[in-house]
Amino acid sequence: MDPKKDIVIVGDRVLIRPDDKKERTQAGLYLPQGVESREKVQGGIVTKVGPGYPLPDPNTLGDKPWEQSQQETSYLPLQAEEGDYALFLRKAAIEIEIDREKYIIVPQAAILLLIRENILDNLKNE
Repeated sequence: MDPKKDIVIVGDRVLIRPDDKKERTQAGLYLPQGVESREKVQGGIVTKVGPGYPLPDPNTLGDKPWEQSQQETSYLPLQAEEGDYALFLRKAAIEIEIDREKYIIVPQAAILLLIRENILDNLKNE
């Protein structure tokens, strides 16, 4: 991605660089042949994450909910982090192209599994 561009992911969405390897993922995860052929599941590296799920402002729950709140919106953060390997449902994904690179935008709810490098390192050391 061009460092001059600032890409902002909104809400509970995650930007993923797709993994083109079909037989085995970069994280060493083998996908069953049936899953692969129907393309119901895909994997990739999480590039950016949105701020999360917006939380309601408790001040607006009073007697006058129509009044504007002065408090900034709070978010419940997502589980996905930049650098994670994500396995997600393909039907919920939206493909985009940025600077001739393919990316996929996926809602957090469509992610089935996250693999973090530090977890993989810990498993190898055991």
